[in-house]
Order: sequence, then C-alpha cells, then structure tokens
Amino acid sequence: MSKAVLIALALSLPGFAPPAERFDWPQWQGVDRDAKSRETGLLKTWPAEGPALVWKATGLGIAHGTPSIAAGHVYSMGNREKDEVVVCLDENGGKELWTATLGKGKGGGDDPGPRSTPTVDGDVLYALGRGGTLVCLKVADGKEVWRREFRKEFAGRVGGWEYSESPLVDGDRLIVTPGGTSATIAALDKKTGAAVWQSSIPDDQHAEYSSIIAADVQGTRQYIQFLNRSVVGVAAADGKFLWSFAKPANKTANCSTPIYSEDHVFAASAYGNGGGLAKLSKDGELFRVEEVYFTKKMKNHHGGMVLVDGHLYGSDEGQLTCLEFKTGTVKWQARQPGKGSICYADGRLYYRNEGGKGPVFLVEANPEKYVEAGRFEPTDRTKLPSWAHPVIANGKLYLRDQDVLLCYDVKAAR
Repeated sequence: MSKAVLIALALSLPGFAPPAERFDWPQWQGVDRDAKSRETGLLKTWPAEGPALVWKATGLGIAHGTPSIAAGHVYSMGNREKDEVVVCLDENGGKELWTATLGKGKGGGDDPGPRSTPTVDGDVLYALGRGGTLVCLKVADGKEVWRREFRKEFAGRVGGWEYSESPLVDGDRLIVTPGGTSATIAALDKKTGAAVWQSSIPDDQHAEYSSIIAADVQGTRQYIQFLNRSVVGVAAADGKFLWSFAKPANKTANCSTPIYSEDHVFAASAYGNGGGLAKLSKDGELFRVEEVYFTKKMKNHHGGMVLVDGHLYGSDEGQLTCLEFKTGTVKWQARQPGKGSICYADGRLYYRNEGGKGPVFLVEANPEKYVEAGRFEPTDRTKLPSWAHPVIANGKLYLRDQDVLLCYDVKAAR
C-alpha cells in the first residue's frame, strides 16, 4: 500500500487531526537568517494591553542574546552567578530542562553576559561564548560533544565588546569568525570541530559583532560577513577571499547582519555612518563590487534590518525607517517607535524599543506609510537597555530581558 493511500486512510479516521506545522526559530534571525518567520494566522492588531502573556521564565542568567526555538525546546545563554551557561527550557511553560557551562562569565555595565544565539541543528546545538569559547552540545541533555577556543586555537581577535556572533550551519560545516590573521573566518567540521579551511582576509581585519550569512551569487556559494573594516565575501568551498565593501563600516562597532538579495548586498552601521547597497558581479575567480548607493538614512546600530517585498525596514538611530531596497529612496520615517530591533511575520513588523520601559510595536509592513497596529509595555522590565531582538515562533512572541524570558501568544483566534 502506498504512502499516499495510508495518509488518506488516516485522515478519514474519526477524530484524527494531522500534527500542526511547526514554525521554529532555530538560530539567529530565524530559519533563513533574514529576521522573517514564514508563519501566518497571527494577530493583525493587538488589544490595548497587548497580547496575552503565556509564561515567564526567570533565572536564565544575565545576557542580551536572543533565544532559539526548535522541536519543543527553547535555548538561551547567560551569565548565571560566575558561569557562562546555555539553558534549555520546555517550549510549553518555560520549565528549565538542563544547563550546560561554557566557563567563567564575562562582562559588566550595560552589556553584561553573552550576546550570541544558540544554533540548533538536529540533535545538537552550537553556542559561542563572549570570550570565544565555542561548544557543541547535545540538545537532549546538554552533554558536551566538542569545544574550540578562538583566541587560543585560532589566534582570534575581536573588538572591545568581545564575541557576539551566532554560528552558521551550512551542510556538514559550521562557519564562524575567530578573527585571527590567518583564520579571520573558518569552516569547521560540525561533527568534530576540526578545521576544514581557514580564510585570511586582506587589510588585517578582525571579528566584530555581526553574524555570517550564506548566499549563492552567480553560481558561487559564499559566506558574507561584516568585519571591523568592511563587509566581505569568501568562497564556501575553500574560504578564498572574493570581495570587500568598506563604506558601510565605521571605526567603532559594526553589528548588524548584512542582507543579500539578487546579487546585491546591503550593510549598515551607526556612529554617524549609514548604510550602502553594492552590486556583485563575477570577474574571473573573484567578484567586482559596484556601489549602487550610500545613505545616511539607515544608521543601523545593532537592531538589525529586514527586507520585505523590495523594501528595507530598520532603525535609523531613533527612527523606524522604510527604504526602497534597490534605490535607497526613503519611503517614510517614524519617531514613535524610537531606536530598537526588528523582525517580521505575517505582514507585520515586530519592533522592540530598546530604552526606557521598552515598548513593543506591531507595525504594518507597508511601504507607503507608517501604520501602527498595536503596542504594549512588557512586564518586569529591568533598568538595562532592551537589546535582545524579538523572536516569533509557533504563534508566540519571545522577549528576552536579561534574566527573564517572556512568552506572549500572538496567534489569531480560529
């Protein structure tokens, strides 16, 4: 009997309900690393008090990193007492299931603890500590599979705020940015942690605070990363340096993840700089970079940007801004949401103000005008900035605030 016939018979049984489709968020910026969820059927507007709080988890450890959600579990990082840890929670209720220690915790002031997001890949996850400790853990119980030390093993170098990258899984490899002279970017065997290749980037560049994305550009798969002096591309096959685009970089901190679409790369930074779009074209074994435009209207610090239907949305310092991606034309700017972080789902932007009481906004992804569909102030705000990005997974909105993780129901009633 064929599989199709068996499925048809099962569906005909009284009371049978097929399992609900999952919309996990298993790594930094979601499944495709573009800050977008594929989920639909979410609330189009919020009540005055905001969406319903489903559960609250406390004691996660101090941190600014976002959670990842996969296969019924929630994973996060933090400084718990003197240790830097990875914590696993039950997606239904937030109960703690296990904790794994990377080493001694680091950081203080407004930016304590780790900023990375664990990357879940099947039965393991990968997590990078602030000091450069990279671990592979079993998702079932947190048991360590392997670890690497960026500074000791790769002569790693990073800016003064230390490592903030979230590792990228691509096939059988794990792609990371130690920042060393001979290992600026590295591909590791994801099962063992052994180096597959190490890429040296010209101009003595080192790691900053962005995370790598993968892209297929005119037949060449490559990894795109924002370093201290430029956005760069290296070949996925062997790490060969392919191109660089310097204008989006500032001299203080380059944080936001680059955006790639149809042979074009956009990257932006703050501290008075801005953002630029470059077109990539193949030139022999390397690539030619042609600047399309550069704008002061997207001075994006670390809140990230999202590309929706040919338009780029993100924080230009204290204004939520919409740009036409291919031209840089400003469609609108709104001061109401202030400076913050962003993600997208089901026609809406989820925007988290980073300061004060840290309101969260629901905004139409509308390139013609700013249309607000709701806002609320999360409970239990700390005095520290809300730098952790919002996360959408399986009908829930997750907001990390240092030691606390809040889970809100944003699924529309059927």
